[in-house]
Amino acid sequence: MNILEIILNALKLIILIDPILYEIIYLSLKVSLIALILSSFIGIIIGYILALKNFYFKNFFLILINSFMGIPPVVVGLIVYFFIAYGGPLGIFKLLYTPTAMIMAQMIIIFPIVASLSHEIFNQNWLKYKDQIRSLNMPFIGTLKLLIFHSYFLLITVLLSAFGRAISEVGAVMIVGGNIDHYTRVMTTAISLETRMGNLEYAMALGIVLIFLTMIIYSLVYMFNLRKR
Repeated sequence: MNILEIILNALKLIILIDPILYEIIYLSLKVSLIALILSSFIGIIIGYILALKNFYFKNFFLILINSFMGIPPVVVGLIVYFFIAYGGPLGIFKLLYTPTAMIMAQMIIIFPIVASLSHEIFNQNWLKYKDQIRSLNMPFIGTLKLLIFHSYFLLITVLLSAFGRAISEVGAVMIVGGNIDHYTRVMTTAISLETRMGNLEYAMALGIVLIFLTMIIYSLVYMFNLRKR
């Protein structure tokens, strides 16, 4: 079977809404979106606190968060595995090889990206508006809302980039999810498995969907950057 036939068969699987294919796509989107929502909520709050508050070891925390932006995903998967494995501190909860474990791994991957970049965004806006905010004696939450309002284009760009990073991740989710059929199999792990098994139509179909999603995400990032300029 040549490459053209594989692509045509892959497109047929997408157009005809193959149930197995779309089950994998749905789980991928579900896991990545939940991880994005949870980690972004924490990351934005941490970024805001680091931008406005001065305290001991602040620079240490900033260096630590920035360094974690480049941590290899397989290392994240290994760390999460040790914590949730049956002999680990969280082993009692039986999270290993579940979607929850995959969400935990993706959260750790996303969090430093959101925290670090949101800190930079909030810090710039705080330096710009701090005199006006202090003159109004605004509370903590009020200041956060105001800075988000003035930064929402850039924050959306950060969140989209973090989502793109999460949905394209394979190493960590393979380690803690186990790539179990109908349970923890997502697009990236399925592509790896189907390619090894010779099911190239399924692998190509998932690859096309993943490329399409990535193109949408980074097109939105580009558009938001243009709006900001």
